[in-house]
Amino acid sequence: MLKKSMLDLHRVSAEEFKQAEKIPVAMVLDDVRSEMNVGSVFRTADAFVIERIALCGITGKPPSHEIHKTALGAEDSVEWTYYKTAVEAVERLREQGYTICSIEQVHGSVSLEEFTIDSGKKYALVLGNEVKGVSQAVVDLSDCCIEIPQLGTKHSLNVACSAAIVMWHFFNALKQ
Repeated sequence: MLKKSMLDLHRVSAEEFKQAEKIPVAMVLDDVRSEMNVGSVFRTADAFVIERIALCGITGKPPSHEIHKTALGAEDSVEWTYYKTAVEAVERLREQGYTICSIEQVHGSVSLEEFTIDSGKKYALVLGNEVKGVSQAVVDLSDCCIEIPQLGTKHSLNVACSAAIVMWHFFNALKQ
């Protein structure tokens, strides 16, 4: 087997990406403190044609050397907006018709593999702080909470890893 070249991959430019059809998913980062995690979310959002990212609270925002280090330019292709709080972002996205889904371990959460994705809906997927998770105020505003099943000794995943898992799951269900 021969590795594919950049030409073989048929990558689009940032401008072409902005014009491309996206899956109806917005990512909401609730006080994510690591700019490396933020950059990783941008890069994954680009890969899975996510509509936009809401950067909230202490979450870093472009331009940033640390974000760029992992985003590799995806911070220029994926639409993003900054909000003072994740509550503000969630309220705005709800007004725009998004179903709010926090990715969090709560009583009554739905396991990711059991969550039914409706192709007629728009989704806002909220990911939280590396230590505290999604804030309770945002959990309270959520239409549902989705939990990524885990069987090991740890009870959580890195936020960028969690984001990649849920973006892939939604992309796989919603891609054309």
